[in-house]
Amino acid sequence: MDLHSVVCVSDLERSRKWFEAFFGRPADEIIGDELLWQVGENAWVVLDDRPVRASRVGGTMITFGVTDLDDILARLSAHGIEHEPVETYGNGVRHVEIIDPDGNSLSLAQAPAP
Repeated sequence: MDLHSVVCVSDLERSRKWFEAFFGRPADEIIGDELLWQVGENAWVVLDDRPVRASRVGGTMITFGVTDLDDILARLSAHGIEHEPVETYGNGVRHVEIIDPDGNSLSLAQAPAP
């Protein structure tokens, strides 16, 4: 099964720059007017600013499982991207929410070391 998670944005160029900083690289593919980042073997995040998506701008919520949370947060900070405070859940998972310029929620979660 493949996953394509669409992030509806209001300004593709502004969001492109933000998501390049978030992912640490340019889009992996451009298909028509959509920008795609591959985030797993069969998983993609897609940016879409078409008018048909306008009512959904800011409504996306995605959580990414990561193994290097502190490194990612340092890279984001270097690009001026702020985040909510890092939480540590009772099971040891460290979680942080990052909000894009349109209000979409992109969270990062790191499981504790075994």
